Amino acid sequence: MIQKSIRGLAAIALMLGALPAAAEKKIIKIDGSSTVYPITEAVAEEFMKTHPDIQVTVGISGTGGGFKKFCRGETDISDASRPILRKEMDACLDAAVQYYELPVAFDALTVMINPKNTWAATMTVAELKKIWEPAAQGQVTKWNQVNPTWPDKPLKLYGAGSDSGTFDYFTEAVNGKAKSSRGDYTASEDDNVLVQGIASDEGSLGYFGLAYYAENKDRLKAVAVNAGKGGVLPSEQTVMDGTYQPLARPIFIYPSKRSAKKPEVQAFVEFYLKNAPALVKEVKYVPLPNEEYAGVLARFQTGQTGTAFGGKAEIGVKIQDLLKRKPKI
Repeated sequence: MIQKSIRGLAAIALMLGALPAAAEKKIIKIDGSSTVYPITEAVAEEFMKTHPDIQVTVGISGTGGGFKKFCRGETDISDASRPILRKEMDACLDAAVQYYELPVAFDALTVMINPKNTWAATMTVAELKKIWEPAAQGQVTKWNQVNPTWPDKPLKLYGAGSDSGTFDYFTEAVNGKAKSSRGDYTASEDDNVLVQGIASDEGSLGYFGLAYYAENKDRLKAVAVNAGKGGVLPSEQTVMDGTYQPLARPIFIYPSKRSAKKPEVQAFVEFYLKNAPALVKEVKYVPLPNEEYAGVLARFQTGQTGTAFGGKAEIGVKIQDLLKRKPKI
């Protein structure tokens, strides 16, 4: 009797083993830019509502940190607030990681001050350079050293970490060379840390993406940037009409070609580009024109891998011009 029971249990076990296990969720791994994060997170949330069998994870390790993981094959998609750099292109090439470069929105890299600051509502690019250039380290520590009409108050700086695409773009646009910056400032890949720092210090100044400013308008004040034609505040209109210079920039996602062969990744990227116009606006960034999204989607669907840049950021580039270029590995 006992032997029959054992045989019966064994038979049941074999039957259960033959049945398919409960379907495990497919996972899409994304990491990279904190600037692009709000868009990708919004897209992921909407995508998972209609694809409950797929889990999309979105990390924040900065554009540079994201590309390190991506080129090691650890992620499916990399969020980037600047184009892929030459050294990252080489790392991906060495690891046989091919990628699509897909612009998804515009960002207005925003210079921020504390709301109690009444003297620096407008700043020239030259004044920003005087603050952020490497020679300013340990030397320019008060506001009146930047402009003699400003008060003799301590200048406390907050900005993106060195692994951030925002850091690369800001230093290129303001100091004339990517990664060329003073180092004596509070740096973080987490923009919420920067928000908190600027909001709590009257003499503070910092920079990060437009969305984080839009979410914290009651705690921060945006600076109007004067590039030679008067101060211009960041907004959808000033980004689209080209007047917010030199701090308006395209931002990207980079799906790997290998990952994009998976149906779930292909579906996610296509969902991203088709729903980006509404979701980009929802999280306070500037969407591309609809016809440009169609061009970006076509680039993905026709398998055009590589980058339209030469391994470095370009200031003042237009999406329609990028789409005319043939991507290169």
